[in-house]
Amino acid sequence: MTGKVLLAACSREAATHAVMKWHYSKAMPAGKIIGYGVWDDNGFAGSVIYGRGANPRLGERYGLDQVEVCELVRVALKPRHQFPTSQAVSMSLRQIRCENPGLRLVLSYADTKEKHHGGIYQAMNWVYVGETFAQTVVLHGKRVHQRTVVSKYGTAKIEYLRKYVDPTAYRIMQEAKHKYLMPLDKQMRRRVMKDAKPYPGKVEEELGVWSFDD
Repeated sequence: MTGKVLLAACSREAATHAVMKWHYSKAMPAGKIIGYGVWDDNGFAGSVIYGRGANPRLGERYGLDQVEVCELVRVALKPRHQFPTSQAVSMSLRQIRCENPGLRLVLSYADTKEKHHGGIYQAMNWVYVGETFAQTVVLHGKRVHQRTVVSKYGTAKIEYLRKYVDPTAYRIMQEAKHKYLMPLDKQMRRRVMKDAKPYPGKVEEELGVWSFDD
């Protein structure tokens, strides 16, 4: 895969188009996002999308507040694009770092339910910190991510939700996700490396070691 690639900020509408057409989830994250469009010789090739997530404690473990951490929430690229996926992601990381000087850490997840192990992150030298088991809460017959519940009600405790929100509320354990971190400075890399674990699976793209440490 070779060819010219261009990355630039794109509208939410363009990012949504890419997600609905080319991402397995067919779902756009709620809340504010930063979307970068990607173009190759054949035109619009998709979008790389970042968000803050519904969890107000996203970077708490590493002593970060909400403006210092974000999540890579979607990589939605068309099939048979002319460039390595990791090239588009690395370009977007450099762009978001340039536009947000206080940003120090980016998180992302690989969904084991979809047989993903995070080969792209491995090829880019992200730090793997193990599996996380997301939980979904069912309220009024609809599944709601636990982070969204906490953001809205201040807690995801079933006892509280049954008493004050929905007497039939219950929790569902979902498939595990592999969690990866990209530290954006040397100090943050030293901090997160304390949690580093061996990569699962095999690297999908061999592009060499990549980081912001240089």
